[in-house]
Amino acid sequence: MKKMKMMMGAMLTGAAVAFSAVTASAANIAVVGGSNDDAFWNLIKKGIDDARPAVEANGGTVNYLRLVNYDNFAPDVVGLIRTAISQKVDGLVIPDWVPEAEDPAIKDALAAGIKVILMNAGGADKAKELGAINYVGSDEYVAGVAGGEYFAGKGKKNVICINTIPGAANLEARCKGVADGMAKSGGKSTQLPLPSTSFGNATAIAEAIKAELLKDGTLDGAITIGGADADAAAIGIQQASVGDKVMLGSFDLNKAGLDRIKGGTQGFAIDQQPYLQGFLATSLLASAIDFGTSLPTFPVLTGPGIVDAGNIDATLSGVAKGAR
Repeated sequence: MKKMKMMMGAMLTGAAVAFSAVTASAANIAVVGGSNDDAFWNLIKKGIDDARPAVEANGGTVNYLRLVNYDNFAPDVVGLIRTAISQKVDGLVIPDWVPEAEDPAIKDALAAGIKVILMNAGGADKAKELGAINYVGSDEYVAGVAGGEYFAGKGKKNVICINTIPGAANLEARCKGVADGMAKSGGKSTQLPLPSTSFGNATAIAEAIKAELLKDGTLDGAITIGGADADAAAIGIQQASVGDKVMLGSFDLNKAGLDRIKGGTQGFAIDQQPYLQGFLATSLLASAIDFGTSLPTFPVLTGPGIVDAGNIDATLSGVAKGAR
């Protein structure tokens, strides 16, 4: 009997140690993301949701902290980072949209022992500078250059890059890349910055683009920083009656834009595969916390890729499955 009690005691002690080890390494992760009415970020959320079961199976959690809107952009993002720190999470996935505002808060998270992966915005250099584990996303400047080169390859000489969230580092890099890509062939691109309150306001965006096209008759291309903005741009181009001359492009995809590509009223879209960003960033961070894993690949790039008439059908099949 005494021997049995000793054995039971040893088993219970071992179980307690094992349970303690599991709970100590379980990844409790916060992910900061865009607003609920931003279709692009809903694709990222699907990736996060698909990664969630594996995190939870290992005893962890995933808390998705979303912006309500973009009206008070930088302060609201910082507020979400501070919320994650107060929750004492183990890991933080964060887009570094506005470095001058976000970096101090991200550094505070790292100082608190929180492991960080930059996702979607920030890039590899910023991840190294801050001490983040990795960057998962597209190189926005490279994506912009690809867009500029595409326009130039189609004979376009003067392109506007419509930015509805001016000041966001990743979006500024997109427009700069377009300009540099155009310049390689002697063309040019200028940025049309609109107030951040215009994001999601199709009427305001369409009117601004229409006015710009009517003001400058040499414009022969327009590119938007997101798929939804391209819907408004298509209306502006139509209202200005310049659809036969002005090629429309967009960063990121939505169903309406892909249908326009299929129908020939939009030239192309630049895809950064947001589903993969959410899925990979969440999975890689949880694995690093739970198992101490790391990748030799730095950064983990999910784009850019050009979607045009040549590959539109394959892309639409991905849309039907909810991943593009």
